[in-house]
Amino acid sequence: MTDDHEVAVVRWPDRSGALEEGPAALLAAYHLRTEAEKGEPVGDVDALPDRYRAEVSDPRTAFAGQTVLVARQGDTPVGCVVVTSPAGGQVEIKRLWTDPAVRGRGVASALLGAALAHAAEHGVHTVRLSVWAWRTGAISLYERFGFTVTPSWDARDRLVCMQRAV
Repeated sequence: MTDDHEVAVVRWPDRSGALEEGPAALLAAYHLRTEAEKGEPVGDVDALPDRYRAEVSDPRTAFAGQTVLVARQGDTPVGCVVVTSPAGGQVEIKRLWTDPAVRGRGVASALLGAALAHAAEHGVHTVRLSVWAWRTGAISLYERFGFTVTPSWDARDRLVCMQRAV
């Protein structure tokens, strides 16, 4: 039996069906917070840009062919991360998010570790990601895991691109 505070990271959708809703609520919180931080707050998911709304409403389709990892406490999803399919020996980590109520308890580290292990299992040599410059806590986490800032592959202002070898 597991402790209610233990975090398990599972691939979604999982075979047990325990996380049927999966990352939808987590993705909604991620996108709503991100839009607010960019100075473009929206009232609800329906007001998000189309591509973000699609991720929330149908993550199975939006992330088809990619790997979605969900951290859970018991049957409750508390964090998620998306790992793109390998291409040219690399993957990209996207949408790393933890429920603010469980931050500081190792959830993001568990998700990031699982994403890196997944990349290694698939013969990837480089993992890259992008993060908004104001998310200094996330940047510190990535640096602790060996990511370094690299020239940007994305022209959006205040987006920091990072990578590390596997």
